[in-house]
Amino acid sequence: MNWAPIVLTLKLAGLTAAILLVIGMPIAYWLTYSRRRWKFLVESVVALPLVLPPTVLGFYILVAIGPKSPLGQAYETLVGHPLVFTFEGLLFASVLYSLPFAVQPFTAAFGAVDPKLVEASWTLGISRLMTFLLITLPLSVAGVVTGVVISFAHTLGEFGVVLMVGGNIEGVTRTVSIDIYDEVQALNYAGAAQTALALLIFSFAILSVVYAINRNVWAVWPMK
Repeated sequence: MNWAPIVLTLKLAGLTAAILLVIGMPIAYWLTYSRRRWKFLVESVVALPLVLPPTVLGFYILVAIGPKSPLGQAYETLVGHPLVFTFEGLLFASVLYSLPFAVQPFTAAFGAVDPKLVEASWTLGISRLMTFLLITLPLSVAGVVTGVVISFAHTLGEFGVVLMVGGNIEGVTRTVSIDIYDEVQALNYAGAAQTALALLIFSFAILSVVYAINRNVWAVWPMK
């Protein structure tokens, strides 16, 4: 079994989930509490990866970060090499592709918090940030954990987007899904079965542990 794609995929999924935890919570918080009339436009943009075919999304990301785009040129000037067909470009695409899988559970969890608790905290003079850290976030831990896990698991199975943006470079952008596809194309079903089984067992183990922890979270921070 080729372990390089597995290690690369786990690294990609971990970094994607971590980045989405950082940028996803502010977006979800704004979507939960904003009263802007045009909020639906932001919600639509965030949810686009759910309905767009991966190849379409991958194509637009490829154009957006390509060497002729402003973002691609700025990155190449700053770093010294193009963003496409690199691990960094792959990470950028993965974050965009998995964005709704983190933001939507976050938003649902924040929206389920009793607004009276939040308003009571505000009336006591506690800042919005501290109210979020002391009240909203503890009561939303289950949803936050779910969003992180789903975005992690979703990244593990990416194929179309990563192939469009990252290509198939061994040790750089060749993820486990692409490796399995290549093994099947080469009629090496035994190798593909081994890699697929390892990924299946790992994914199941991670989800089982997280959901077990999630049950304990509800016991510590009950909703009622």
